[in-house]
Order: sequence, then structure tokens, then C-alpha cells
Amino acid sequence: MDVYLPIANLSVDAFVIILLGGVVGILSGMFGVGGGFMTTPLLIFYGIPPTVAAASASTQVTGASVSGVFAHMKRGGVDIQMGSVLVIGGLFGTIIGAGLFRLLQEWGQIDTVINILYVLMLGTIGGFMAWESWQSVSALRGGRPAPAKKRRHHPLVANLPYRWRFYRSGLYISPLAPLILGFVTGVLTMLLGVGGGFIMVPAMLYLLGMGAQVVVGTSLFQILFVTISSTMMHSLTTKSVDIVLAVLMLFGSVTGAQIGARIAQRMRPEYLRALLAGIVLIVAIRMALGLGWQPDEIYSVQPL
Repeated sequence: MDVYLPIANLSVDAFVIILLGGVVGILSGMFGVGGGFMTTPLLIFYGIPPTVAAASASTQVTGASVSGVFAHMKRGGVDIQMGSVLVIGGLFGTIIGAGLFRLLQEWGQIDTVINILYVLMLGTIGGFMAWESWQSVSALRGGRPAPAKKRRHHPLVANLPYRWRFYRSGLYISPLAPLILGFVTGVLTMLLGVGGGFIMVPAMLYLLGMGAQVVVGTSLFQILFVTISSTMMHSLTTKSVDIVLAVLMLFGSVTGAQIGARIAQRMRPEYLRALLAGIVLIVAIRMALGLGWQPDEIYSVQPL
């Protein structure tokens, strides 16, 4: 069934878009990530313009984050104080990101920049994940305990001034650290349409030293508000949000998340992380190759 996307200015098969949303949902349910970092590349592979894919992906991530935030709040898994600092940084980040997005649009370089940033980001994160997964799987097969991870904040964070007590996270650190982290995530959300959870969660664990019991919920809390802000910014400035596309993706991702959660219950965490690392690296390689391939049409005209 063909559906016309008014902002993307093309017709797509609705079932294919729902299927792509389902794939993202399965990844979200299996690995505990928002899935936004996969949404934009998959849409680009299907033929959606990168600007529309990135803007609409943030809308889809917003909808997918709502239920997660409420679920974690019921269990006391959200540090509201830490989340608020992250949100403030993220809101400033979306403002700066909106300006960069619009500037790159005017220069005609936004599509290239989005692809390059995804290659660098996914390649780096996928490489670290693959290394960590290889260590864990090797230890598992050899009957050795997995390398222990110490919970402590980074020395750079420890040296920042104006320390606050974040009681729910059990931290006594400067609010400048989460403020900067939120800012970077806000810029990435605006430019790439990602929720930022796959960057936020490791940074909160290994840079800020937060307890694992509040990391995911606090990350979702920040993602929810920052993606709302990003969606509004895109709607008011870049005019790139395609609500029809976002709704179709959201419908598929909600169903896929339930399937992914059931699959995750039957697999060991070490193998899940290794599988996720492999998927991330494959997507990064595919996008890198796409930057060097000659397109079918050398020139294209898209509305700004």
C-alpha cells in the first residue's frame, strides 16, 4: 500500500516503513537502547532524504520513550535532579544544533555531514562495543570471570568546580559535567535524529560514575524532553518533520519492542552485546560505502 509523504515529497510502501520500524523496535527491546541511531540509517537506505529521516526519527524516538520513562519512574529508577541538569544542557544543545542544521542546509552539505557523522559515530562506538564483547565472550568460553568494571567518575569530572550532591545517583560531582554531556547529546539529537541513549548510558556509567539502577531511567528522562525540543525546533526552523513517516515508524517499533524483549530473555547478555556491536559496525560500513558510490542521479532537487 503506497502512502505519500508530504515533507519527503515521495511515495513509499507503508508496510515497508512499518517493517523498518519493527526492526528498530526489535533492536530496542533486545538491547535496551532507544533505537534512534538505527532509524535514520535505515530510512536513508530506503531512499528517504537524510534531512527528513533525521528530523522524523527524533519524533519517533519521542513517542517510544514515553512508556519507558513512566515504567522506570514507578520503580524509582529516575534521578530527577540529574535528569533536569541533563535536560537543561540538552535544550541548549538543540538550539545550537538547529542553527548548525539550518546553516548546513543553506550550504547544501547537510546530507553529506549526516552520513559522515553516522559513519564516525557508529564506527567508533561499534568498535568499542566489539572489543568489550570479545573480552566478555572469551572469558565466558574460557570459564573465567568477566573483567570487573569499577564504578567511579572520570578524573576530569572530579576536577570540575561547584560540586553538588546527587542523592539518587549517589554522586558528589560538579553539575558542569552532566550539563556538557546533555549539551553534546542535544546537538547530536538535532543533527542526526538520535535519542542519544547509546552515548548517554556509557557516559553516565563510566564518566559520571552513576549507579546502574538509575542510568537507563534517567537517560530516558533526558531523551524524552530533548527529542520533544528537537522535534519542535525542526518543525519551526528546518520544516523537515514528516509526521506520516514518524507515525508509521512508531506503529512498527511498538510492536517490534515486544518481540525484541522476548528474544532478549532467551539470550545471554554477552552474546547480545556482541550481536549489537556487529549490527552497528555493519551499518557503519554500509554508510561509508554509500559515501563513495556514485548515485543513480547525479543531481536532485529538494525543497529547503
